[in-house]
Amino acid sequence: MLDRLQALADRYEKLSELLCDPDVAGDAKKLREYSKEQSDLQETYDTYMEYKSVYEQHEAAKSMLNEKLDDEMKELVKLELDELSERKEQLEEKIKVLMMPKDPNDDKNVIVEIRGAAGGDEAALFASDLYRMYSKFADTQGWRTEVLEASVSDLGGFKEIIFMVNGKGAYSKLKFESGAHRVQRIPATESGGRIHTSTATVGVMPEMEEFDIEIHDSDIRVDTFCSSGAGGQSVNTTKSAVRVTHVPTGIVATCQDGKSQNSNKEKALQVLRARIFDKMQQEEMEKYGAERKSKVGTGDRSERIRTYNFPQSRVTDHRIGLTLHRLDSVLNGDMEEIISALTIAAQTDQMEKGEYAGA
Repeated sequence: MLDRLQALADRYEKLSELLCDPDVAGDAKKLREYSKEQSDLQETYDTYMEYKSVYEQHEAAKSMLNEKLDDEMKELVKLELDELSERKEQLEEKIKVLMMPKDPNDDKNVIVEIRGAAGGDEAALFASDLYRMYSKFADTQGWRTEVLEASVSDLGGFKEIIFMVNGKGAYSKLKFESGAHRVQRIPATESGGRIHTSTATVGVMPEMEEFDIEIHDSDIRVDTFCSSGAGGQSVNTTKSAVRVTHVPTGIVATCQDGKSQNSNKEKALQVLRARIFDKMQQEEMEKYGAERKSKVGTGDRSERIRTYNFPQSRVTDHRIGLTLHRLDSVLNGDMEEIISALTIAAQTDQMEKGEYAGA
């Protein structure tokens, strides 16, 4: 691993030279490419440089203990050695995490699909609670959300809502949210005060650019129709809504949130590309088999991943056995503790399997 780290450090320093080259500075494509590569290496490089420094100090302190020192000086060296040993261990653990293979989609925007499942109107209300939770969390991260498609229930919940989350690292933090979310509470429609269980499914997909997923015009069918959603008379009387069908896979995406047919078509294509990638990813996971899947997972929407229990003010993530007794704050977007725990669990799983970059 040290050889691999040194190779990364050498590459980082070479990139610094290249970025100072006038020929590179005058080439926008190369400048962007090299700047991104160096930015991706920055944290690993800084950590490795600190590790080398701490390691050298640690070795020097060990050598000093073999010299003739008075008791006071020896005690000071031992204290320094203890501090350096602790920091060295911390850096080694951090390096192990940094050297894990990076998900190439981690920095991408995401498209989130939430659907009310078992539970009728109550499931749709719960879907709206989940949408609000993710929107609030996005706000805390400085991300922007944009609704692409929504179907509202009679009681004001969402039968389905599809929205985009724009922000660096959105996929890295939200990718573990895919799955079935369960709520236990007394529904607003229940007069007898009985606790009901309802579910909503969440799907999180990285946004795919045109060069990521190529869709040929000959492979899609585009249909236009009048929007059925709210938005004023012009929205409902013009054919601004768009349905795009990918003929080879049968995957369909629609968008009717705006007045512009072209805008709706582009947004529908965004969703279509993401769904095609999601299908490809699911097929790839099935090839690997269960033994290659992380216990946290990133895709199976049928798997029950979390329970939101209102009477106990409890949120439980079943994959990692995490329980928090602060349901209100979680539903208000305070999800960082859950997301951090899921990320650590996935990283631990990778380390146990010995998956490292360049391995």
